[in-house]
Amino acid sequence: QVQLVESGGGLVQAGGSLRLSCSASGRTFSSYPMGWFRQAPGKEREFVAGIAWTGGNTYYADSVKGRFTISRDNAKNTVNLQMNSLKPEDTAVYYCAAAPRYSGTYTYLRTPQEYQYWGQGTQVTVSS
Repeated sequence: QVQLVESGGGLVQAGGSLRLSCSASGRTFSSYPMGWFRQAPGKEREFVAGIAWTGGNTYYADSVKGRFTISRDNAKNTVNLQMNSLKPEDTAVYYCAAAPRYSGTYTYLRTPQEYQYWGQGTQVTVSS
């Protein structure tokens, strides 16, 4: 079992920044990939960013590339999402997700079905 808790959401003006954090407990955090997804009202959950178990491989949705940065600290069991140059269309509930099924691999995981555990989500609202 893996438990995930997100924090850091809030209200920000367009062009501003926020940093989301996800704290993990349970199975060996340092061995599996992690990801961030988001879901806006009336829309499907979409991939935002992913990171391999080593932290060396990161990948992003085209819509956030160059503005968002995913990172992880395996010593602290945390994964972060630094969001800069925020836009109103970034408004959504953001979810942290874990994929222990892919432990030790460098697979690029971009769909919700590939992740086995989810946090409760944190709201990010960007005003224009």
